[in-house]
Amino acid sequence: MPDLSSRQVSQLPPLQAIRVFDAVARHLSFTRAAGELAMTQAAVSYQIKVLEERIGAPLFLRRPRQIVLTEAGQRLAPAVGEAFAILGQAYAAVRGGADGLLCVTTVLTFASNWLAHRLGSFQIAHPALAVRLETSSRLTDFAREEADIAIRSGAGKWPGLEAHKLFDADFTPMLSPKLAASIGGVKEPADLLRLPILDPGDIWWNEWFSAAGVHSHDLARRPGSSMGAQAYEANAAIAGHGVAILTRALFKAELADGRLIQPFDLVGDDGHAYWLVYPEARRNVPKIRAFRDWLLAEIAC
Repeated sequence: MPDLSSRQVSQLPPLQAIRVFDAVARHLSFTRAAGELAMTQAAVSYQIKVLEERIGAPLFLRRPRQIVLTEAGQRLAPAVGEAFAILGQAYAAVRGGADGLLCVTTVLTFASNWLAHRLGSFQIAHPALAVRLETSSRLTDFAREEADIAIRSGAGKWPGLEAHKLFDADFTPMLSPKLAASIGGVKEPADLLRLPILDPGDIWWNEWFSAAGVHSHDLARRPGSSMGAQAYEANAAIAGHGVAILTRALFKAELADGRLIQPFDLVGDDGHAYWLVYPEARRNVPKIRAFRDWLLAEIAC
């Protein structure tokens, strides 16, 4: 591999600006790029300006409600994406292969209510592979973070990522039998409005009540806490503090042993699902392949 001279290095643009350009080019949105990078939109715009000044040409055409890549931007975007992919692969190779460390990142509820109960069987099958489980609600940047695999909910369309659907992220009300009995039982959807609603600002509630033919316009004005994770809301519901709206696949045990009840068959579905994702370029890495095959087999059971 040829060495880079100091002159060549000095000609490279700032890495931060290139990183921001890559995100904006993938999303074709300053707002979504800012969200991915945890930056303000103003900071994103500034980094793009820095890069455009360095290059001496505009990289994006700003149009009402959208941006598009210029000819210069179209030439630069694939090269930048490939460079980050190469860096990511090299970094992953240094961190180890199948007999090393597998870092899995997912949302808290999937980790605590589904994955943690089953991960032992994967460790038994792959004793030389240590698993580090991290929980986060933000999107994973595989090119810059240590994660090998992510499990997230969404539409399943992420550029550059291989995505395997696990199960639908549907939603339906659940509550404790004791809370239901406190009003003589929950016999029709409108009965739920007589009880405390956990996280009444959750958009799922309006969607479910609308599908049930129940007017629930006062929900947003109700006092209530936003707990940030279904696992917390389920624990509050089990304790009898209110009705939670939850994904069925994540609370099978609680429904089976009666800690929670699902009073109605009606289930909402906004098209989202839980997905196993990883970079397309790493699909054949042994440790990723091992975890993928194990997880898909567990889901199929």
